[in-house]
Amino acid sequence: MSIWNYVVTAHKPTNVTHSCVGNFTSPQELNLIIAKCTRIEIHLLTPQGLQPMLDVPIYGRIATLELFRPHGEAQDFLFIATERYKFCVLQWDAESSELITRAMGDVFDRIGRPTDNGQIGIIDPDCRLIGLHLYDGLFKVIPFDSKGQLKEAFNIRLEELQVLDIKFLYGCSKPTIVVLYQDNKDARHVKTYEVALKDKDFAEGPWSQNNLDNGADLLIPVPPPLCGVLIIGEETIVYCSANTFKAIPIRPSITKAYGRVDADGSRYLLGDHAGLLHLLVITHEKEKVTGLKIELLGETSIASTISYLDNAFVYIGSSYGDSQLIKLNLQPDAKGSYVEVLERYVNLGPIVDFCVVDLERQGQGQVVTCSGAYKDGSLRIVRNGIGINEQASVELQGIKGMWSLRSSTDDPFDTFLVVSFISETRILAMNLEDELEETEIEGFCSQAQTLFCHDAVYNQLVQVTSSSVRLVSSTSRELRHEWKAPAGYSVNVATANATQVLLATGGGHLVYLEIDDGTLTEIKHAQLEYEISCLDINPIGENPNYSQIAAVGMWTDISVRIFSLPDLNLITKEHLGGEIIPRSVLLCAFEGISYLLCALGDGHLLNFLLNMNTGELTDRKKVSLGTQPITLRTFSSKSTTHVFAASDRPTVIYSSNKKLLYSNVNLKEVSHMCPFNSAAFPDSLAIAKEGELTIGTIDDIQKLHIRSIPLGEHARRICHQEQSRTFAICSLKNQSSADESEMHFIRLLDDQTFEFMSTYPLDTFEYGCSILSCSFSDDSNVYYCVGTAYVLPEENEPTKGRILVFIVEDGKLQLIAEKETKGAVYSLNAFNGKLLAAINQKIQLYKWMLRDDGSRELQSECGHHGHILALYVQTRGDFIVVGDLMKSISLLIYKHEEGAIEERARDYNANWMSAVEILDDDIYLGAENNFNLFTVRKNSEGATDEERGRLEVVGEYHLGEFVNRFRHGSLVMRLPDSDVGQIPTVIFGTVNGVIGVIASLPHEQYLFLEKLQSNLRKVIKGVGGLNHEQWRSFNNEKKTVDAKNFLDGDLIESFLDLSRSRMDEISKTMNVSVEELCKRVEELTRLH
Repeated sequence: MSIWNYVVTAHKPTNVTHSCVGNFTSPQELNLIIAKCTRIEIHLLTPQGLQPMLDVPIYGRIATLELFRPHGEAQDFLFIATERYKFCVLQWDAESSELITRAMGDVFDRIGRPTDNGQIGIIDPDCRLIGLHLYDGLFKVIPFDSKGQLKEAFNIRLEELQVLDIKFLYGCSKPTIVVLYQDNKDARHVKTYEVALKDKDFAEGPWSQNNLDNGADLLIPVPPPLCGVLIIGEETIVYCSANTFKAIPIRPSITKAYGRVDADGSRYLLGDHAGLLHLLVITHEKEKVTGLKIELLGETSIASTISYLDNAFVYIGSSYGDSQLIKLNLQPDAKGSYVEVLERYVNLGPIVDFCVVDLERQGQGQVVTCSGAYKDGSLRIVRNGIGINEQASVELQGIKGMWSLRSSTDDPFDTFLVVSFISETRILAMNLEDELEETEIEGFCSQAQTLFCHDAVYNQLVQVTSSSVRLVSSTSRELRHEWKAPAGYSVNVATANATQVLLATGGGHLVYLEIDDGTLTEIKHAQLEYEISCLDINPIGENPNYSQIAAVGMWTDISVRIFSLPDLNLITKEHLGGEIIPRSVLLCAFEGISYLLCALGDGHLLNFLLNMNTGELTDRKKVSLGTQPITLRTFSSKSTTHVFAASDRPTVIYSSNKKLLYSNVNLKEVSHMCPFNSAAFPDSLAIAKEGELTIGTIDDIQKLHIRSIPLGEHARRICHQEQSRTFAICSLKNQSSADESEMHFIRLLDDQTFEFMSTYPLDTFEYGCSILSCSFSDDSNVYYCVGTAYVLPEENEPTKGRILVFIVEDGKLQLIAEKETKGAVYSLNAFNGKLLAAINQKIQLYKWMLRDDGSRELQSECGHHGHILALYVQTRGDFIVVGDLMKSISLLIYKHEEGAIEERARDYNANWMSAVEILDDDIYLGAENNFNLFTVRKNSEGATDEERGRLEVVGEYHLGEFVNRFRHGSLVMRLPDSDVGQIPTVIFGTVNGVIGVIASLPHEQYLFLEKLQSNLRKVIKGVGGLNHEQWRSFNNEKKTVDAKNFLDGDLIESFLDLSRSRMDEISKTMNVSVEELCKRVEELTRLH
């Protein structure tokens, strides 16, 4: 690997950090807006559920997301503030379906200590100002003018230094804030202040309240007519206003999120740390509050945000589990719960650990993550591409084509599967035992190769062979009519739908027939100047049975043409360029947009936008799907139409957010595919591949396929062992008893079924910190080694831990050896047949010794001090790379002769590390707690010891994600023939559930992409006017420097989503053709 790295997201963030509801896209439409840390999604509430409208990246980590409505506006605006002190106000533009920036700014202060409890951003309910609490002791005000525009911001001194929450109160003539704070004796109080905009200062507020519940940490302002504020504690809930005070006790819980149910604020939903959802009701007579009531509704994921949508539908956004759309029922179910989960939205966050394995043994990596936390903990198996789940298969050589047919026009299921060979046609059907067996359709010609067949109107079937078109009754199976090819001509290619047949004979003759009840009529014949290579009349217009246009691919001039039907007039002619003929054309519609797909004989696929009225083709794009000819077929899955491209690299083409996406299918080579929706195999596909016919169902259509294994406990470390075909995890379970104790386990799971096979409980207070599968010198067994720590409440750092060595025997974990340590075993590595452990501030090497009695033990050989806490360790040969709690990266070497470990070099910057990895002998990669990545290089050629002892920083980049683990590996099949097959990659997993890939590029490719990136920055503007260059600049408490030697793959790959005119613009400045740019960027998307 190299210092020139390309960082790209394979799985977007799924941790929901904020959500809000309002009329954003139009005054009549209700929207749910979700923030996933660095992305924003806008959904529309429809009777069918939530419909996505927009999903965009934000160049910043979102700290505040609030909807508000300035005076005189008919719909809401969106206020966003980021952790790096930028803010913007966004408005929806209905014309272009895009976000436009109403205002933007920077609220960074040179002095000031960032708040410990996170940033707070609030908007006055009467839209007089926006308030921000970003630094201890300061309250920043951004006033609105009378027209709703933002004016210059200013700070007001705030006496309270330990602020827990701030909100605006409703119904106050002057803007008034309520502050919940902790004093220096750890008591908690509430105070109110009026904001005097003219004086730029606070005035005494209407009331205050001292000595609240010690766990109070959330304020909920109540809207008019009641006004006032709710103070949510761990054991009490208080309602407070200028003249009322009401309190109720609650069972001890930590409220994480709330959602207001009614506009008048009389009911609130509260979500706590255990995922329990309560309803809090303020009882009142007219405008006088008389009391509070709280009721348990049921269990959800652990909520980070709650948005009440409408009609008892509620969105639960979660950081620790899957987000959910739930319905609150009036009557409880059998378990006493009022909560019904309607929809789950997968969330991989927080990914605490993961491993890369090839479970199917197909040369394709899968990532198995430890995801979620507490009761929502799970394992997730993430793999690239779409799987086919085989239901049945039969050996058949030499298949040339396949079609499914129904036994009557209104039959919901397919009955027959027609399989064509070079000189015969066979018909398969489902028998009563749900097996495929051969049958006859008497009216079909079975002694010839079928070129095409289709269901036709009036319970008919149509079959095209080289000599004729046959119309057959699907009920009696007898021939009703036949159109014969003229003498001396034979049919070469044909296509049909329920009412039309289009075929081509040699000599460039194009013949159009129409199907009626028992008759085939030749309507039109056209003579073209060249031979015809492929045809399509798939109806995508108004009428599902009749197409008004035909697509025709040509030999010789290598073109694709659009003809009108029924008169076969040429409307459009598009030259494809090159020498390779089109082998398959397809008219199709995705998300209401019409396309023409055209597949060439060398594995390239072109797609065009098709204007159904004029037949015009625009927006030509070209991708490479493989190296062999492609055949295209439509199929449907979950009532959406997709396209299957069969070739040496089978691909499903689908549409999301109005753009075409390509997802590889996890099968080797597919020659033909047809949908086969039979009663026994609903929604299945019939697939012909090397010598066999398979029937299978297809996974959900998406680029990454995720399988969830809920654990009900929090998995923190995972490791795979090839020999025993198992995973081992370190996990913890929260006991639901009153003392809130935790139990820690080592668990063994089968690597195919993911069932628990064996469990080893750890001692009280003992945590599993690290896990490893390894073998030792002079011992052929493979072991699981686990490092633990005793975390005692009275100690700052663990002073004791253990290393446990297990072997898997008969599916059980057997403890072979244990070694006590003087601290937490943060990391374990296999090291030249020995075991290398990081214990608190020390690196320790153990060898595996045979005792006289034949048992084994770990014996300390040597060690190295000099770290604050050695948390992350990677090794390569005799080199050891250590990521320290706060002292960045250091490089150690093991000296065989002396049997000692010495420091060779270190990075003298202060970085608080979260993960390290070795890219190659000289370059090491680190991630740190300010969401940055950096690389350092060992300087072996340095002239002095001082130079050789310094790791030089060669790359810096702001990822905006907290990385917990790097692993070498790949999510995609590495095909040696592709350009990217040779590029080494590292995968990372983050707290927000991102799976990312870092690829090391050759220098010339890096320079080319760097130029492309800087051109894209000029064309693609960040939402809210946020700047990409600033966002990617390395940033910590001490410095901010431009990114270097890292490229943003997400930005570069968004080139493929640009309109053709924007692509042309970039192509001109780059001096490279659009085709070439698309090809080079397409290749990069193959990395993930």
